Amino acid sequence: MNTQAQFFKKLKPTVSPYSSLANEVANTLNVSLDSAYRRIRGDKLLDFDEISLLCQGFNISVDEFFCLNSSTILFQSGTKPSQKDALKQWMEDVHKQLNYINSYPRRHLYHLIKDLPPFHYFFHPVLASFKFFFWTKSILAQGQQHLEKFSLNQKYLFNYEELSQRIIRAYAKVPSTEILNKDALNTTLRQIETYHDMGLIENRETTKLIYLSVLEVIEHLEKMARDGKKSLLGQVPTSDHGEYQLYLNDIISGDNTLIAELGESKITYLNHSVLYFVGSKNTAFNEGVFRNMENVIKKSSLMSGSGEKERTQVFNKMRRKIKTKLEAMDNESKY
Repeated sequence: MNTQAQFFKKLKPTVSPYSSLANEVANTLNVSLDSAYRRIRGDKLLDFDEISLLCQGFNISVDEFFCLNSSTILFQSGTKPSQKDALKQWMEDVHKQLNYINSYPRRHLYHLIKDLPPFHYFFHPVLASFKFFFWTKSILAQGQQHLEKFSLNQKYLFNYEELSQRIIRAYAKVPSTEILNKDALNTTLRQIETYHDMGLIENRETTKLIYLSVLEVIEHLEKMARDGKKSLLGQVPTSDHGEYQLYLNDIISGDNTLIAELGESKITYLNHSVLYFVGSKNTAFNEGVFRNMENVIKKSSLMSGSGEKERTQVFNKMRRKIKTKLEAMDNESKY
């Protein structure tokens, strides 16, 4: 197969199932459908301007096609930590990726969880608001450093509320398998406790509300695992919602790797800089990651559906962690 044929072969998996490669090429190059087919077949060679337009239009890197036989693995990222209002840009990219995944009739998202993923935070507006504050103040370079204390009345937090709801609705539609470890809750609980101890939360009652919101999210995750299907907080699953398989692995600590299975192709998303992900469509790399994910699943305990005993034990432990924090705050208020 010549290089141009390989080029179009790489483009094909990026096309929505509701369109065709020829249509997308014709629209991108502003040529007729017949001209698009002649380029795809190799009857007409692409020039540099056309290659540039196609790479931009299909959001792929031309480097991949000049390194076809090398060991190079190319990754792409939609956002940069240094961007102005990086949190909004990141959330928009998350929403865009979920919509892209949902454009495939046959799709599945696998997640090897280290911390509770952002999708889970967005189930509850109080927990989401706290995470927005934490990310902008302590993680992002362009953070809101002038915000001295977290308050549920901070107007700037409302800027992200509607977008977070769009994300959680898109996430609920994606059939998913998530592999949890027993320490997945620790990071969020430690962030809440640290901000409270530092006086970065306006009062004790607000801190308690944040802990209670974590408890509600945990109970919702338990419900989804029991149902074997996703749903929105406080609601029953609908026909639009994807299946939900939850596993526990006590042996390894996850690394927040995500892999999306889209028809015959896959995308691997690797976590970096706390919030961000880079993605790769490299076939050999993705197959290796997927085989490893399958191996981890085989060595994990199923908590969805009939795995009631395992599920109850795990979620009871999570509830006790949260209730211990709440009891400590009650004791603190007595002195």
